[in-house]
Formats: sequence, C-alpha cells, structure tokens
Amino acid sequence: MATPSSSDNLMETLVSLCKRRGIIYASSEIYGGLNGFFDYGPLGSELKRNIRNAWWQDMVHRRDDIVGLESSIIMHPKVWEASGHVAGFSDPLVDCKVSKQRYRADQLFFAAVVVEGVVAGYVSALESERTTEELQESAETFKRKKALQGTLAPVVVKEFTEATPEEIAQIPSPATGNPDLTPPRSFNMMFQTNVGAMTDASSVAYLRPETAQGMFVDFKNVLDTGRVKLPFGIAQVGKSFRNEITPRNFIFRSREFEQMEMEYFIMPDADWLACHESWLTWCQDWLKSIGLPESHLSLHEHPKEKLAFYSRRTVDIMFKYPFGVQELWGIAARSDYDLQQHQKFSGVPQTWFDETTKAKVVPHVIEPAVGVDRILLAVLCAAYAEEDVKDEKGNVEKRTVLRLHPRIAPFKVAVLPLLKNKEQLVGRAKDLYTKLKRRYNVAYDDGGNIGKRYRRQDEAGTPWCVTIDFDTIEKPGDTFTLRDRDTMQQTRVTEAELFAMLNEKVDNA
Repeated sequence: MATPSSSDNLMETLVSLCKRRGIIYASSEIYGGLNGFFDYGPLGSELKRNIRNAWWQDMVHRRDDIVGLESSIIMHPKVWEASGHVAGFSDPLVDCKVSKQRYRADQLFFAAVVVEGVVAGYVSALESERTTEELQESAETFKRKKALQGTLAPVVVKEFTEATPEEIAQIPSPATGNPDLTPPRSFNMMFQTNVGAMTDASSVAYLRPETAQGMFVDFKNVLDTGRVKLPFGIAQVGKSFRNEITPRNFIFRSREFEQMEMEYFIMPDADWLACHESWLTWCQDWLKSIGLPESHLSLHEHPKEKLAFYSRRTVDIMFKYPFGVQELWGIAARSDYDLQQHQKFSGVPQTWFDETTKAKVVPHVIEPAVGVDRILLAVLCAAYAEEDVKDEKGNVEKRTVLRLHPRIAPFKVAVLPLLKNKEQLVGRAKDLYTKLKRRYNVAYDDGGNIGKRYRRQDEAGTPWCVTIDFDTIEKPGDTFTLRDRDTMQQTRVTEAELFAMLNEKVDNA
C-alpha cells in the first residue's frame, strides 16, 4: 500500500479527489469561490449525514440518559452577552503594515537568533507541523547572511502573543521578511446580522458561534418536559459560524461548520473527574468505531494556567492530519458557569430540585464537543490509500481506494450487472437493487467493463460490490458474486446471506 509522498501532496490529492468524486466543492465556485465556505456534493453529503447519524444513534438513541435538542441558529442577543461571547469571543489579530496580510497571533510564531549568548535578531514562521524546523532553518540562514561568527543556539519557539513591544519592532513579517507587524489586537469572530425591518442597534443579532448555548438556555425547558433527572445530557447537531481570520487546511478551519455537542449535567458534589474520564474514553472509543486508527489519535491536556477561568479540566483528542497533529474533539469540565450566567442575566432559575437533600442546585456540566467537518476530514485522511494491483489481464495498475467504515460509507453496496445488454442479468440486478434501496443507500453501475466499475466504487469507498453474472441466472441457488473492497476477494452469496451480512456490519455496527 502507498500514499502520496508528502503531507502537502496528500492534501492536494484529497482535495482533488473530493472535487472529482463529488464529495466537497468550493462554495460559489462559478463566481470564484468564497474563502472559508464549502459545499458537500452527492457523496460528501451522504458521508456527512452518516457520521451525524452514527453519532446521534450512539449518543442519544442507544443511551437512556441523553435526550436530543435542535435550537435556533439566531438567539436573543443577551444569550451571547451572558455567555461572554460579545465581550470576549475574539482572536488576537496581527496586520502586516506593508502587505496588508492578516494573521492570528496565536498561529504566528517567532524565535530569537542567539549567537554566542547574544540576541542578533529574530525570525518568524506560521503554524505548521514544521514550525520549529522552519524557525531553526531561518535562524541559520539569518546567521549566514549576517556573517555572524560563533555557535548558534537552538531556537526557543514562542507565540506572537508573548512578544514584547521591543520584540515586535524586530520580528519579521512572513509576507515581507521585514519588521512590518502590528501589535496584536482583538477581533470578535461572531457574524453580526439584523433581525426585523430596521437596521439599527435594537435589531442587532448574531449567528451562533457554537451550539452549546442552545442546550444551556433550554435546560429548564428540557428539565420540565423531558422526564429527566440528574445525571443526564442534552445533545445537539447543528451549524455554527465563526468569522475566522485565516481559514485554512481545506475544511479543517472554516467559517461555517457543523458541530456535534453534548452537555452532560451532574450534581455539584458528583465525582466530576471520574465523569470527565468516562466521557474521554467514550469519545475515543467512538472515533475508533467509525474507522479512525488508534495510532493517529492522542491526547492533549490543557495546562491549568491556560484553562478558561470556569474550567476545571479540558482534554483534547488529537488526530494526526497530513498538516500536523491537531485538535479533533474537546472534552471540557465547565463547572456551573453557563447555567449561573444565564440565571443571572435572565432572572430565571436554572436549578434542579434534589429530592434527597430537599434543596435546589445548579448542576455542573461535562461537555464533549466535536466538529462534523473535522471528523469527516480525519476519516478521509485515514481511509485514503493508493496501491498497485493487477487487472484481469495481469497488467499492473494503480488502485485508489477509500477504506471507509461500512457504517459511514456513502454507498453500502453497489449492484453491477455483468453486461448491460443482457435482459436477464439487468432484470435480476434491478430487482436486487430495488430491494436493497428500501434499507440502504445503494449504487447501480452498468457502465464500462467490470474492472473499471470496481475501481470507481473503490474510489467512492463502497465496501462491497455485488455482480449479477451468468451463474446467477443459469445455476441453481440464485447466488451473486460478492466482492470485498479492502481485500478484493470474491465469494458467492445468496440474497439472504447478503442481507444478513449488511445487517451485521452496517445496522448493528
């Protein structure tokens, strides 16, 4: 098995595949596109829906302690005042005064060039999997160009947010190579809009930057109508919007994205750490259950000094993307901050009555939050492979395959009549196709030779192909050729055996 030789090549290959196979397109492409926005094509929309459905089934339908919610994208502006987003939902922004390029300060890094213990200058680099190496190489180039004598110390990498005014005056811009950068300034990332006929301060509203607040503001409604008791969770899948300064890495960081979040409410005196660990394990197991390899997953514990003031603990599940190890799923212990804030700003109690102590309490919360788009990108990265195989004539050709887990694959099976001009083959194929379509998303393909059709389905990630051949119609048993995507092995199965296999590997996975 082989994959493209470099990280950049793999991402370029995936982007090309996504366009070619109708997985992901640039939004408004005929008008030149709009940076940070994407459309999901026929295969992509199915893959995305399957990821959402798998999460919902496991998070909500297969548990007794979690209920679902679908809250509005636009909520009362005071929601965002209470949550702190209006005042504090911002990123540090840095401008290059010459090129007019903008950077997030927490994604821009610098290092001092230290020769024989003396700072000779500074170098900078944007965040990547090679940030440290790039800074070291730049420092060596700096030393060579300046003809400095002596030993160059290893670079000490720092975020631009840590730079002093004196350092900012010397740090080169990535765009110009000269010290043309401004000090960081706050940039609120919420999309602002107006509700109603008037366009003034009284009509200002926001597209939600997260789905979490919907669960908090509806906590009391769910408590009163949902027949729930602590501990319990509220889950939601929905769109969020953030005016990212530098959208990048394809769909990894975009301005419109979809989240799957769950708020798990617990008693204030509950063992929150054990609960947090339990959800951390659950989330890792779920990612592996849809095909992400354990070797690509790791954990990042947020240092206490970098936690939000209300957070007791936050751990990110990281994934090894082609562009580096990045956050995939965050699991946070948020204390009772959100409910307390909404209780304060709304004047409506956000409490649960404890029958044991006869006291009203404001619950604490554990929050697993993940982006559907980031999972989809991780799935594509993990599933993509290229390999050399032999065709039916023994010639070596390259096979591109997406080894998607059957549960989330866009098509579960493809039905292929061996020949499209043989009425008996086509009739039996369409009969099977119709039966399968009642339960699964199924492809029907009769174009080209059977080998090319297999390759098309491999590239689309279809786990199995069923070929209706002459043995099907001429020999007893009414069997088909079942071809496995990953092994390319072919076996004979009956219709009943086919449905039993799909039930086991798709429905009950």
